[in-house]
Amino acid sequence: MVQADIKLDTLGYFCPMPIILTSKKIKELALGQVLEVISDDEGIKKDMPAWCESTGHEMMGLEEEQAKSGRIYKAFVKKTK
Repeated sequence: MVQADIKLDTLGYFCPMPIILTSKKIKELALGQVLEVISDDEGIKKDMPAWCESTGHEMMGLEEEQAKSGRIYKAFVKKTK
């Protein structure tokens, strides 16, 4: 399990909002800190690794959980630059 320094709740937002909010939030982190992005948008499974690859940040993992309202995804991104 990846330990996050900061969490970003994007529940209820759909593509591209989780990525846009992640892009804004990661600017607030120090180098090496890990951001946990919580989303109910299945698109995050493809979008977050692609965003990390294009921006140079490290995708540290993706977890899925079943909640009462549906699937919840937790993406972990390490700020690398």
